[in-house]
Amino acid sequence: MTRLVMVLLFGLVMEAVGVVLISKGQKELTTRFEPRVQVVRQMAREALTSPALLLGVAFEAGFFGCLLFLLSRFDVSLVWPLTSLSLVITTLTARIVLHEQVSGLRWAGVGFILFGAAIVLYTEKQRPSAPPPSAPPASPVSP
Repeated sequence: MTRLVMVLLFGLVMEAVGVVLISKGQKELTTRFEPRVQVVRQMAREALTSPALLLGVAFEAGFFGCLLFLLSRFDVSLVWPLTSLSLVITTLTARIVLHEQVSGLRWAGVGFILFGAAIVLYTEKQRPSAPPPSAPPASPVSP
């Protein structure tokens, strides 16, 4: 369980930082989207030279790596609900780094997410542990 929490927290921080950097990078782009090929190309060129966007994508890739690790070792019904905690960390990061105003109602929603994640973790602690694998039968020794 400790490994789950450590990798999950590391991944969630990576995701929160990644999302905030992507948001910051997007807001710094000077080209505004229009459904025209020339404009999309210009936006892509600008985005591919944005340090904030590229770093944000790298952090998101790191989060995805953590997610792959967790899903290979734990139930998806445990891991996926816990990824909602990224919303909590991202909200805090956006408030601190981007100086976004977060209303009381949004903080209440964040509180509900924390409560839900706590319930999911509680159910994992209550789950009976799997019995240890039995030893393979001893092979008979030939005389």
